[in-house]
Amino acid sequence: MESLDDWGWDPSFQTEWDQRIDAERGALWMPGRVIRHQHHIYDLVVPRGGDGVAVVRAGVSGRFDHEAESPEDYPTVGDWVAVEVPSASDGAAAEGPVRIVGLLKRRSAIRRLAAGGGATTAQVIASNIDTLFLVFGLDGGRNFLISLLERALTVAWESGAQPVVLLNKADLADPDERESAREEAEAISIGAPVHLISARSGEGIETLAPYLASGATIALLGKSGVGKSALVNALGEGATAAGAGGAIAREGGLRGDLQGRHTTTHKELYRLPGGALIADVPGLRELALWSEDGDLDQTFADIAELAETCRFRDCRHESEPGCAVRAAVEEGRLDPERLERYHALQREIAYLESRRDTQGRQDSKARWKTISKAIKTYYKERDR
Repeated sequence: MESLDDWGWDPSFQTEWDQRIDAERGALWMPGRVIRHQHHIYDLVVPRGGDGVAVVRAGVSGRFDHEAESPEDYPTVGDWVAVEVPSASDGAAAEGPVRIVGLLKRRSAIRRLAAGGGATTAQVIASNIDTLFLVFGLDGGRNFLISLLERALTVAWESGAQPVVLLNKADLADPDERESAREEAEAISIGAPVHLISARSGEGIETLAPYLASGATIALLGKSGVGKSALVNALGEGATAAGAGGAIAREGGLRGDLQGRHTTTHKELYRLPGGALIADVPGLRELALWSEDGDLDQTFADIAELAETCRFRDCRHESEPGCAVRAAVEEGRLDPERLERYHALQREIAYLESRRDTQGRQDSKARWKTISKAIKTYYKERDR
């Protein structure tokens, strides 16, 4: 019989529930995990009395909606939430709308810059992820680029999840190409394992077993067309999405309603036969960075290590005297293109931080303008 433990509930979440949620709770509140999210409609796994789990559909409460200040304050796939179930006069559960009234602290959160040219806020695309599979395709084109891998690693390290690099469609590359791609990926994926796999042929799938422990949550991140849905199928033939009639995501190329486009149109959490949970999220056409502190040290650990011996602590590794990073480039110990990509990501993060600062000043100015107008209106009305 299934329990919330099978969907990732553990003692740390129970402790938070006991210490924080219980202090605020109303009648018939219960924990639930978001397993499907489309727009502002959520499917949740919740306890069903003393008899297993059930799937319910919910929206957020009016109070939750009022208190949310940004898109990342709303639930997403993988979140644990507090759910309010309507009660009858005798205190038993009754028919009626189910509402999400609280959000438990996220252990990890995969964020990206929200869509839109002027966006300055984060979008959380999955949360409470233990392992993040960064999926690339070795079928030619632009499905495996070192610059995209560095970008994906930055998003992964920022999230708090453990990144693992998967070079999929290995059966479509010749031996030299496979080995070259593996060596390139391993050279920059410091602290992140790299696996050559083929979701279609099954090659290398067994090497992913250590990440698929019962109750562990995995997410797949990658461009459309790299084979994420095929990988979900390969990891667990017969895997089910609760409340979905046992169906599992099918490859975009086989879905007639999408006319051959490789895409996942919603976020969903699946439970594999071995007990691991896997989140398949929409393919990312553009992986826009989101960084709170602009730190690239984990992604570019080699540059960070060299920077420790620069003459100046605030060295930008451009034209400063005594720059150990530039010296490594000149001596052939560091690829100049890697340093260029490092500078490009630094500029992108700095630009984002500048936009956030500007937006913050504009928001503050607008708030004070509104407050000032309200005060003037109050005194005018009072003095009449």
